Amino acid sequence: METKSSAGYSLGTVLLTAVAPLAWGSTYIVTENFLPPDRPLFAATVRALPVGLVLLAFVRQLPPRGWRLRAVVLGLCNIGLFFPLIFLSAYHLPGGLAATLQATSPLAVMALAWPLIGERPAGVRVGAALVGLVGVALLVLRSPGHVDGLGLAAAFGSVLVSGLGFVLIKRWPAPVTTKSPEGVGMLTLVSWQLVVGGLALLPIGLVVEGAPPAIDGRAVLGFSWIAIAGTGLAYFCWFRGLSRMPAGAASLIGLVNPVVGTLLGIAFASEAFGPTQALGMALVLGGVVAGQRLTRPLVPVASPAAAVVAGNTR
Repeated sequence: METKSSAGYSLGTVLLTAVAPLAWGSTYIVTENFLPPDRPLFAATVRALPVGLVLLAFVRQLPPRGWRLRAVVLGLCNIGLFFPLIFLSAYHLPGGLAATLQATSPLAVMALAWPLIGERPAGVRVGAALVGLVGVALLVLRSPGHVDGLGLAAAFGSVLVSGLGFVLIKRWPAPVTTKSPEGVGMLTLVSWQLVVGGLALLPIGLVVEGAPPAIDGRAVLGFSWIAIAGTGLAYFCWFRGLSRMPAGAASLIGLVNPVVGTLLGIAFASEAFGPTQALGMALVLGGVVAGQRLTRPLVPVASPAAAVVAGNTR
């Protein structure tokens, strides 16, 4: 059974949404080569809070009174809880296993979207998500290595809180304010979530990790890229796509993330790439494409009178 949220959408919407996982795919290599080591909470805070404050100063609009709790919930799910959980899983699990567990996100989003927004998952999208999951496993999964319960709990927790945040973005329409009688813009919604998430992370990072580390030029470049492209721009495009697409279809596009990470690893870190990885990449991209339902551009049909005129002018 299809719902109205399963209606078709344009290729432009898909490409706009894909900007997010394209940017997110660079996070691992930038973190490894540019950012201070072993400071995940500091990195998460710098990733979210500065760009969120800049955006908030630009839009100059606070959440209306009746929407503030929703802004807090969205900020915690998508930023404040998700960022530390994803870093925690990365520190306690092999990278391939962590990425494979993250690839279960489309299935989690579809499972949450059904009861929360009435978006029943289409069979083809469930199948596409499973194909994409197998593809990610082939692409990045290596020898399991050491696996601990904390890492597994953090990985699955990150999938659940981000999936819930993505679905709630669709459940809660943009609030109406005196400045925006038709609903605030996506840039405003992004700024609220980044500020809420960043403010939640700030005291935790100071208590757990202590004073901020020394920052050199390379770290400034790395943080600038992750904050501007990997957070501000990425979340704007991602939430915009979520507002225009079924949640399940948008979550499938997120599987592009490990593909980009693999390609960057090959190009800049001399990581191995063979037939197994090629098959995995093909399955991931095939799953992403199979799960989309694009609208077809309307083709003008000439009226009989117009056809006669056209025939007489040949």
